[in-house]
Amino acid sequence: MRRPARYGGRADTALAVVLDCADLDRAAEFWCAALGYLALPKEPGSGPYRVLLPADGDGIELLLQQVPDVKAAKNRMHFDLRVLDLDAEVSRLVALGARRATDEPLKNNGWVWHVLLDPDGNEFCVLRPPAQHRDQLTGIQLRSAPSCLEVGRP
Repeated sequence: MRRPARYGGRADTALAVVLDCADLDRAAEFWCAALGYLALPKEPGSGPYRVLLPADGDGIELLLQQVPDVKAAKNRMHFDLRVLDLDAEVSRLVALGARRATDEPLKNNGWVWHVLLDPDGNEFCVLRPPAQHRDQLTGIQLRSAPSCLEVGRP
């Protein structure tokens, strides 16, 4: 059974994230593999959209939207994937088709991360939290981290 993520705890509002892409199938394949999501079958008349959901049904819907324009500037919003093994996850995502935007890891306040680009050039970060925040990856509520795309930029 699908249980969408709620916004602010409100029972009447579900949160979905929409990501622009050039190729729905390519983007769906990449993001499903990257996040452990499943793509819903494309319905007749669904137009330039593809729905991706967490495999267990719990969590935020990712809606891919095919657009004709090419990405030209830095995203105003991006995904953070927080993991324990930064190098292994970056290698896995690169093997799936991501590209590195940073050669060396960025660091701030104990957080270490790389900026990657998905197949459409959308930026996202893969972060390893400092030791005091690693318990969050086993189910404890996440505390705030630095804005990974801004630290170290002029």
